[in-house]
Amino acid sequence: MTTPQVERRTAAVLVADVVGYCRLVETDEEGALAAIRELWGAVFRPLIAEYRGRTVKLMGDGLIAEFGSVVGAVACAAAVQEKLAVQQEQVAVERRIVLRIGINLGDVVIEGDDLLGDGVNVAARLEQLCPPGSVLISGSAHEQLSGKVDLHFEYVGEQHLKNIARPVKTYCMDVGGLTPMLPASSRSDKPAVAVLPFENMSADPDQAYFSDGITEDVITELSRFRELTVIARNSSFAFRGQSMDLRQIGRVLGAEYFVEGSVRRLGDRVRITVQLIEATSRTHLWAERYDRAMEDVFAIQEEISQNIVATVAQRVRDDREVLARRRRPEDMHAYDLFLQANRLSDDFTPGSQERVLSLFERAVKIDPTFARAYTGLAYAYLNRAIDNGIGAPREKDENRIKALRFAEQALVLDPNDPKVHCTLGFMCLTWRDFDRAERHLDLARTMNPNDPIIQIIWAWMQGALGRPERGLAAAQIALRINPVTRVGITTISRTSCSNSDVTVRPPCFSSNEPSIPQ
Repeated sequence: MTTPQVERRTAAVLVADVVGYCRLVETDEEGALAAIRELWGAVFRPLIAEYRGRTVKLMGDGLIAEFGSVVGAVACAAAVQEKLAVQQEQVAVERRIVLRIGINLGDVVIEGDDLLGDGVNVAARLEQLCPPGSVLISGSAHEQLSGKVDLHFEYVGEQHLKNIARPVKTYCMDVGGLTPMLPASSRSDKPAVAVLPFENMSADPDQAYFSDGITEDVITELSRFRELTVIARNSSFAFRGQSMDLRQIGRVLGAEYFVEGSVRRLGDRVRITVQLIEATSRTHLWAERYDRAMEDVFAIQEEISQNIVATVAQRVRDDREVLARRRRPEDMHAYDLFLQANRLSDDFTPGSQERVLSLFERAVKIDPTFARAYTGLAYAYLNRAIDNGIGAPREKDENRIKALRFAEQALVLDPNDPKVHCTLGFMCLTWRDFDRAERHLDLARTMNPNDPIIQIIWAWMQGALGRPERGLAAAQIALRINPVTRVGITTISRTSCSNSDVTVRPPCFSSNEPSIPQ
């Protein structure tokens, strides 16, 4: 029998996706779905037809389109982003539809009306790396555009895409004044952490399930901290039982920090040891031992994992902040500037807050897509409003207005970051927009219950809303997660400012976080 020949052709593939689709649907399902349907019908379809493309597949939150020409695909993408930006100007920030678009020129497999193969896969991976509101194209697509389109592209390096063996050259397109930047997930200054499989030290090899469970929980929960890049389980588990130098493993995985440990179960007790190691120098940054009774194995697993991830996240931040202070000014990255500003945020001596504002502004200038830098600006302007004392009403206070706007801008840039939701929720609380504040702070706490900062701000909100007993419980969780943190639990229990316009700063939660003014 002869094998039927697979039909192939070269095509320009465009993949588009709605940023923060789940958040939009959760907030207003009917309105979000109607807005997305209108986007597909009134914006995308006419422009795809105008530029001689065809819609291959339409999903709830995205689409795939095929073009015979890269020029047509890129021109269509630019027109879509420009038209969408104008349409969304009058929409509330948290309800705006923002797209990521990836484009690749490559070989595709024809299966009925569908397209398959690497040509499609690369476009899909590029879409995932694309900054919100922009377009990211492959080198093969970029080669076809010289002198044919009046658009600006910036080379953002070779990207190693998931399940794609070869690195792919990428170019980001400047759409409507957006500054093309290296995709956020590929920023070199974002610390990468690998969790190696915890070693089963028990006499019974069948107990390996428990040590694997601890490892997987730590990986999953650590991934909630968006300021960290956490190496996937499959990658780190590939080094189980291998006697390789950590520096070599670090080079293979691209990891700067390692979490490793062991689990020993003896009768009705379990002992877990864990340590955090800096890969290059093999310096031990932190180590801890947990001894527990095995009365409820799953509760113990959850408790220990929660304590480990909260501590590891903070220690990595601390170490990166120390490194940032050693760098020369010309070598500073956006993340370094953010860390330095964060460190100074609790300093209210003359000139300190101006320095904080300057550092955050420099971070935004270097990387306009770095959402956390905008949250820093929000807190900085709110601090300035408080230092100016009670004067103009909120609606006329430029510092308070800027604080809220920067928090909203951070949400547009990264709606999947719990710290972003936490910041916007707190800003809404200071504006007495209690429904909106509760929605975003609840989301932040759901997205990362392991972050003690989020727990304490959520607790502060409960006090402000007249529910101090709920706030006290959350503050106690924060203290358990991170015992070295200074938490004003008694203040939470007494706070009820839902009917007050008094502006106060609650107790400092951490020297690495901005002051939390209310």
